[in-house]
Amino acid sequence: MLESLAKSLRLAAALVLVLAAGAAAALDKPNGDVILTISGKLASPNAGQKAQFDMAMLEKLPQHSFTTQTPWHSGPTKFTGPLLRDVLAAAGANGNKLVAVALNDYKTDIPFSDAGRYDVIVARLLNDKPMPVREKGPLFIIYPFDSKAELKAETFYNRSAWQLNQLQVQ
Repeated sequence: MLESLAKSLRLAAALVLVLAAGAAAALDKPNGDVILTISGKLASPNAGQKAQFDMAMLEKLPQHSFTTQTPWHSGPTKFTGPLLRDVLAAAGANGNKLVAVALNDYKTDIPFSDAGRYDVIVARLLNDKPMPVREKGPLFIIYPFDSKAELKAETFYNRSAWQLNQLQVQ
């Protein structure tokens, strides 16, 4: 139990450091088409009270890849993009809950703590190729389902959101 508490405290401390680092840097304004808008509790907005990102801004963040099985693809699929926690840090986001909104108005609630607890990515590449809208793009919040048994559950599948275009920080 003590080990579990220590792990939780390390994760919380890491998330605070990531968020503080992101809040210290000003978020550039997008030059291209806005593909992701973050609203709500933000310390570093770049468009009024919102943080807007174009694809180039997301590409400048550290990129991560993993291959995982999903309910929506046949066989293992590779996803690449910035970690959700890095995107949130860039906007200076801090809250308890995220509401991910897709182009088709699908909404899903994601605990803010998932961004620090798991290596969730905002995928911009599927098998090393950009994702068109008809193939669940251009952005897809995806969990590394194969990395932990606990992630292979309906709860986490439901938290994934393809055609992502908004995050509301609450």
